[in-house]
This record gives sequence, C-alpha cells and structure tokens, in this order.
Amino acid sequence: MAESVFRARIEEDGLDGLVEVDSAGTGGWHEGDGADPRTVAVLRAAGYEEDHSARQFRADWFGSLDLVIALDDGHLRALRRLAPTAQDAAKVRLLRSYDPAMSCDSPGPRPASHSPEAARSPEAAHSHDLDVPDPYYGGMAGFEECLEMVEAASEGLLVAVRDALAARGHVAGEAARDTAVAVP
Repeated sequence: MAESVFRARIEEDGLDGLVEVDSAGTGGWHEGDGADPRTVAVLRAAGYEEDHSARQFRADWFGSLDLVIALDDGHLRALRRLAPTAQDAAKVRLLRSYDPAMSCDSPGPRPASHSPEAARSPEAAHSHDLDVPDPYYGGMAGFEECLEMVEAASEGLLVAVRDALAARGHVAGEAARDTAVAVP
C-alpha cells in the first residue's frame, strides 16, 4: 500500500526520474505472492495502481539506498538490526514520523519529541503511536484506515524527499536517482 501511494506522489510531483520507490517485507513468508486482495481493492477504489510481488528485504541493499521506510516499530527494529553499519541503521525511519499531524502542534498522538524536526529523527521513531497497524486480521475498515495514514504521511515524506533532492542540487529531469523503500 505504501509503495503504491508514495509512487503516485512521486509521479505527481514529477520526481519519478529521480526517485525509485520499491517495497519489501522483513520476513519471507509471503515471498512471490501478490498484495492482499483487500489492499488491492482499497487502492483501486482510491485510484492507485497496484502491481506488487512480495519479497524479503536484504541487508546488502542498504548500500544502494538513501532511505528505508518502516510502517511499524517492529519492522523498524528488525531493519535496524539488519543494517551493516550505524549509518545504514540511521536510514531507517517510520513512515508516520513524516505525518505533519503527528507534530506537537496538532491533536492526536505525538512523537517522542515535540518538534517536527525531531519527529523525523531516528530517535523519535520508537513510539507505537507512529505505527501503521497491520489490517490483515481485520475487515475492510482497517485497510481503509491504513490507507488514510499512509496518504497523510506520504505528503510529509514527499516534502522530505524533495528537500533532500534540493540539498543535493537535484532537480526534476536529472539522471541521478535516489531510492526509498517502503517496508510493509
């Protein structure tokens, strides 16, 4: 779900030539399977394209990635344990840490620190309040709620990616590519 939503944001913003969006799981139990039919239904109803085949994240990918996005604290910890270096572990962030509504200026759950900058830091990304819950064992409402969370956070993630590209001097249409991996 996160891959489809963020890919759409990247394409809408004209950054698809600069940013690669992909996804992988922390376990291999669904490897080769397509997305859950309920995920597909929710994405398609919202106008997103979906073409997914599950695979497991590999530690050797860190060297070619700038950012690795986890959807919950368990995945965050698992990915950081896989990271070969502390620098690689710092690339792993929770998706909802990019949700502007999660800042201290908004109602609702707060990250560990009370500033938007801190909400984007790896240290603030240890709060279960920032988890996108796994809807697998529930009904359609859970999938729709997940989509809302993913969409809200994707807007902030897009801003962060755009800012990182600008800091590197990249503009839309250049050949350089950055990579973000969304981990369900």
